[in-house]
Amino acid sequence: MELYLDSADIDEIREVSKLGFITGLTTTPTFMHRHGITDVDAAIIELSKLVDVLQIEALGSDADEIVKEAYRQEALGLDRKKTVYKIPISMEGVKACKRLTNEGFLVNIHLVYTLQQAYMAMQAGATYVCPLVGRLQDQGHDALALVEQCVNAVNYYGYNTKIMFSSVRNAEHVRNAINIGVHTVTVPWKIMKQLTENNFTTIGTQQFEEHTRLMTVKVGDAIRDKNPVVKIDNTIADCLVEMTAGGYGAVTIINDDNEAVGFFTDGDLRRLIEKGGEVKHAVKQSVDLKKPLTIGVDELLIKAQELFTKHKVDELVVVDNNNKVVGLLDIQDLV
Repeated sequence: MELYLDSADIDEIREVSKLGFITGLTTTPTFMHRHGITDVDAAIIELSKLVDVLQIEALGSDADEIVKEAYRQEALGLDRKKTVYKIPISMEGVKACKRLTNEGFLVNIHLVYTLQQAYMAMQAGATYVCPLVGRLQDQGHDALALVEQCVNAVNYYGYNTKIMFSSVRNAEHVRNAINIGVHTVTVPWKIMKQLTENNFTTIGTQQFEEHTRLMTVKVGDAIRDKNPVVKIDNTIADCLVEMTAGGYGAVTIINDDNEAVGFFTDGDLRRLIEKGGEVKHAVKQSVDLKKPLTIGVDELLIKAQELFTKHKVDELVVVDNNNKVVGLLDIQDLV
């Protein structure tokens, strides 16, 4: 099934063209007006250079004028094999369609709302027949049934016509198009971006990324630049300063050799205040120092996860091969 972008926004057309698998672009005078385009011919030339196939409007009050307009646009420098001329369904429109397709032009008969209209376009040799699903549904009609009838007519009678599912309003419309078996669909970028999205996919991808990170990233590569440490002779106030500056809920207490001899957390602070302690007191006078839980800087994060789970802690002191403190690993750093 062909996939067209439905747009006149130059920026998003450039972005979508980078995907590398879009069939082409459909656009309308309404889109151009919406984006403030005043030089339609210049816009058409620019768009033709951005996409493989461009579908543009060829308007006229009768078949002669429509054919003349198609030739005029072609003379701007368009490639007949890469340009589809869109003509609203009418008796003059299908007459122009037959003349143009006989002369090697590609034609899209659009604004189709009935099977009879679609049949006349197919009989006239239209390259594309384009029912407008969203607009039909807005009027309370069974647009999907019409599209299916058009597909069945092409398949049953063997017309060399592609049914284009257009006026796409949501991702469900694209699913409908696939189920019905249309030959092509034209989709706005805001809808096209949704076609690869699914909450379960997002969750699964996050899990794969997290598990890969745990098995491949070393602790030393995951710790933050700030190493919150306070010497044993410093005060509780110094601990609070280090914790605040680093955005941690704890600080490592070290000796003069930069070895971990204790740990001070925000929980310790609450308990200290409850007992009437003061922040001006030295750490060694206020905290029951116990050697903290440490992990080597070269260990993988999966080892850290095991320690977090087993000991039910939120921080691990990170040490180098000489047992010197180099940082603090928070449980949130695993993600």
